[in-house]
Amino acid sequence: MPAPGPNAALRLPPKCNRCQSNRVAWTSPRVDFCYQCLPGGPFVAPPCGRCRSRTDYFSQGLCSGCHPRSPEHIGSCKGCLAWGVYPRHNWTCWSCRWWQSHYPKGTCAYCGRTGHVSDRQACRLCLENARLQQEPGRAPDVAATNKHSQQLFFANMVFKRRATPLPDHVRWDGRKSTKNKNQLPYQPGTSFDDDALEQLTLFDMDPDPEVLRQRILVEDSDPTRYCAAIVADHARRYGWSVRQRNAVIQSLRLLQILRPTPTAKVRASDVVALRRYDGTITSTLDVLAEAGLLIEDVPTRVERYFSVKFIESGALPDAMREHLQLWLQVMLGGSRHAPRQLPREPETVEIHIQGLAPVVQRWVEAGCQSFAEISEDDIVAALATLPAGTSHRHFAEIGLKSLFKILKARRLVFTNPMKGVDLTRVATNLPLPLDPALIRAELDSPNPAVALAVALVAFHGLTGRQVRELQLTDIVDGRLHLEGRDIPLAAPVRTRLSAWLDHRSRTWPATANPHLLINRRTAPRLVPGGPSFPWRDSRVRPRALREDRILHEIHATGGDVRRIYDLFGLSVEGATRYLKTIEHPDLRNEDQSGNRP
Repeated sequence: MPAPGPNAALRLPPKCNRCQSNRVAWTSPRVDFCYQCLPGGPFVAPPCGRCRSRTDYFSQGLCSGCHPRSPEHIGSCKGCLAWGVYPRHNWTCWSCRWWQSHYPKGTCAYCGRTGHVSDRQACRLCLENARLQQEPGRAPDVAATNKHSQQLFFANMVFKRRATPLPDHVRWDGRKSTKNKNQLPYQPGTSFDDDALEQLTLFDMDPDPEVLRQRILVEDSDPTRYCAAIVADHARRYGWSVRQRNAVIQSLRLLQILRPTPTAKVRASDVVALRRYDGTITSTLDVLAEAGLLIEDVPTRVERYFSVKFIESGALPDAMREHLQLWLQVMLGGSRHAPRQLPREPETVEIHIQGLAPVVQRWVEAGCQSFAEISEDDIVAALATLPAGTSHRHFAEIGLKSLFKILKARRLVFTNPMKGVDLTRVATNLPLPLDPALIRAELDSPNPAVALAVALVAFHGLTGRQVRELQLTDIVDGRLHLEGRDIPLAAPVRTRLSAWLDHRSRTWPATANPHLLINRRTAPRLVPGGPSFPWRDSRVRPRALREDRILHEIHATGGDVRRIYDLFGLSVEGATRYLKTIEHPDLRNEDQSGNRP
């Protein structure tokens, strides 16, 4: 719906209540359907009010390319002003996303813009312009290059792998290379020392990338050969390709050249810094971690988020900072001391941090120096500033409950002020069915991973995490063994399972990953796919698809709560949410045959 004011920016319109795929036709006056689902329709969408295009209509009189909140709307990067980024990535190109995670905020000393700047106090745009005119063997002159103008560029096209020709003495002679350092032996006593004294750098100077690439080809030392042997063994066990194995060996050679102490263990931050030299990051970290040569010093996403919310401002008192750090340690790592606690999921911890941040900031501004000063009245006053029934209020309440529970258990506060505070209930919505035609189209997707994932959820109501963590050994003789349940697979699921297994064996014949669904990034490892795999190539989401399956079951059985409790592993409260739809006039099951797509 439009923001307040006649000239305010457009907001993201809601989805159509019927198809749950397209956006609503317009928002002022309010309508809950797209042009295809309007009563009396379908209707032909009008032309775009800006470009007059009659295709790809989005909402509010604009097409998907002109609407500012459309996922296909193209704009400029907020960091380097490069053209060609989308709003789903927060208007940031891939290079600037890495840049923002490695450099602090500040003001560029050359163009005056506020953003993330490097150790030379230069933003990424100024540094890239300096690299365009950099002379070989000399550092980029950022001041002279950006004095009069700047050259803009297209997004995600700056960093490309540069091929360096091999010198003659390392070329293959037809059968076997006499200088292949991947196969040369190393000294028996070669090892990495935990207590090796590292040589501190006097000047921070970036080496010439071209000279560095030439030196990689001739670098030869006992630690380098030792690492090459580890990579060869790892690649053989996990089914790596020759290209991936050589890329990791090249990255390890690069580390040996850049580090001042080659016999010291490798820091993860040094490996991450190899991106600027076209190094391979994830696979190199996997090899070093398995070999016991890695020092993990890169903060996780939750730790970075915690630092941004509480630490970077510097306004937090010492006592409150120590208490919050203890709380974060217990939440992420669990506790073996009474009261014992299992580690929480990182997503759950992020939600708690999001709820705690505004409340803690309010107490700090009021002059509080410790959480021991907080009383029940302070908590009620802080929560009163947040609207009741909203997610912000709910996140703040569960975050405060978790924080004071841990502090009271370790006797860091006198009493638990959250003990007498009643948690407000969050308003829940009714689950809505999906368009059967959309589900049928995704079941017949040309991507076998998408077809199998949609079939598992549409027919058996699995969650997205359960699909992601399924292993090959969980399916035996056409039956799925999941969390103590024995589920006979439906015939359409078996068909798509067979097609996916054929595709998997053809694409990654030597993979050792035990998970059922794998992709290019997880095939050479043992980890499951990410939360967006394979759903990023699908038009349905696993949660909405699971709700549609449970909703159909509750209507087909006439409200048998025990049945959906046993079939889908729901709680009593979760099953009651679907039971409320039985008497809803818009969700009555008109087709009593029980046919599913």
